[in-house]
Amino acid sequence: MKKITVAIADDHAIVRTGVRQLINEQPDMEVVAEAPDGQGLLKKIKALRPAVAVLDISMPKLSGLELIKLIKDGSPDTQVVMLSMFKKEAYAHQALSLGAMGYVLKTAPGSELIEAIHNACKGQFYLSHEINAQIIHSYLNEDKTDSRKRSLSKYDLLSEREQQVFRLVVDGNSTRQIAEILCVSPKTAEKHRSNIIKKLGISDTMSMLKYAVKIGIADPEIWSD
Repeated sequence: MKKITVAIADDHAIVRTGVRQLINEQPDMEVVAEAPDGQGLLKKIKALRPAVAVLDISMPKLSGLELIKLIKDGSPDTQVVMLSMFKKEAYAHQALSLGAMGYVLKTAPGSELIEAIHNACKGQFYLSHEINAQIIHSYLNEDKTDSRKRSLSKYDLLSEREQQVFRLVVDGNSTRQIAEILCVSPKTAEKHRSNIIKKLGISDTMSMLKYAVKIGIADPEIWSD
């Protein structure tokens, strides 16, 4: 029987150990790679091309959200399942919008993660039972409420790359680090940052962080790990 190959990224060793043991206990699954950060896992995914990547959201160097798009570029057949402590529907919406097939809470039973991995392999979405699926679908639906459209309108003006840079900035990365993560020149990274400042009307990192928290794509708890 061909096993489902899985890669894991989480900056907490005890979480990686638990997830690895859970997955390896399944007769049809096998963990083939793991890393404490997104950047380290991305290199392994490009080399091994696992069927599924299980990612935490908050990690050093490269967050799970940034990693989704990079995985899709480097290993298109690898499906992504997010394993997160964040229960806000905005995080699930962001992950699914970027290409993830599942969003599982760390407080959920292990059976939910296994089901999410199976679903991802079949091209089916999976949301943790604690998250209201109707709320998530309302975010993905074009018929969003006017108030939410107003709160996200400026952010929606950013290009996909600019949104990546914005999230990396609020994660605390310098222009040089952003350039290394995205494999672009520091000059290009700085240009993206300048465009973000112009479009959002925000000139300093702290204001960007406050704005990110306001629109639901960042949480102050991320910086308290």
